[in-house]
Amino acid sequence: MASRVRVSICFSLLVSLLFVSSISATEEESKKEFVLTLDHSNFSETVDKHPFIVVEFYAPWCGHCKSLAPEYEKAASVLSSHDPPIVLAKVDANEEANKELASQFEIRGFPTLKILRNGGKDAQEYKGPREADGIVTYLKKQVGPASAEISSAEEASSRITGENVFVVGLFPKFSGEEYLNFTILAEKLRSDYDFGHTTDAKLLPRGDAVTGPVVRLFKPFDELVVDFQDFHVEALEKFVEVASIPKVTIFNKDPNNHPYVVKFFNSPNAKAMLFLNFSSQLFDAFKSKFDDAAEHYKGKGVSFLMGDLEASQGAFQYFGLKEDQVPLIIIQTDDSQKYLKPNLEPDHIATWLKEYMV
Repeated sequence: MASRVRVSICFSLLVSLLFVSSISATEEESKKEFVLTLDHSNFSETVDKHPFIVVEFYAPWCGHCKSLAPEYEKAASVLSSHDPPIVLAKVDANEEANKELASQFEIRGFPTLKILRNGGKDAQEYKGPREADGIVTYLKKQVGPASAEISSAEEASSRITGENVFVVGLFPKFSGEEYLNFTILAEKLRSDYDFGHTTDAKLLPRGDAVTGPVVRLFKPFDELVVDFQDFHVEALEKFVEVASIPKVTIFNKDPNNHPYVVKFFNSPNAKAMLFLNFSSQLFDAFKSKFDDAAEHYKGKGVSFLMGDLEASQGAFQYFGLKEDQVPLIIIQTDDSQKYLKPNLEPDHIATWLKEYMV
């Protein structure tokens, strides 16, 4: 009897020890940090080891950095299981010893994420989402080829959704100077646009059945599809940048418009900005006249934006505008001079623009 009790006690103790061990292992796993911590002493050595690595430059006092941290760590955990693993790292750019690194990568705000390839020789700005699932999806796409072949109509339809800009290279064969320059373009702009290539234009959802070589840009606005045939890399890059901006950028609460708004304000062009209440009865009249003006100034170094009053409070603060001035138009010339016309009528747009646009 005593022997049976001792066996029972020993078995219970063994189970308890195994249970505690299991909990400890689980806790240890949960405490593991998947984001590598880098500084001036180990940065180069670590980056050299990885053909692809993402580095966050952050500051401990930065609120946006604190919000990103758990999402970044969660993404790092998921991406550690990717084949091959995708490595995420971070650098405290506020630390005095690391400021030279921040300067090297032209860090001007926090958090800034950089995608480093080829041992850090190629650096690109991370321009994807800031939540875990979005980070994972974006980086899985970035680690693959910059342009992937489109071999069926179904594949074309699934990739060219009409919701964003997509650039396709059409070639008789995947070789030659034109194809090489297209791949260079795709690698250079992969953080901003999606790229694909094919030998069969009939697979694509829109556009003429050409044999190529042609670059065909699909977009969710204006003419929807544009072809281009100058295969010098600089010309291709300029074409994509210009063609991917709407004739009139819409500034409202639709998140799909946000990338175009950012491009608008980052453009070196002169800017014509019309602000009004989008629910106004005169909205259609304003839009029609403003579209006509944008068409008139197309290719003349002027960018056009229509902003909804409700979504444009930041712009109002920046330009010192008041709500009782809408509908209003403000012009910012390429030398940063500003001209304002408050309480505008639709028929006044063309005349007023002509007065200030040289």
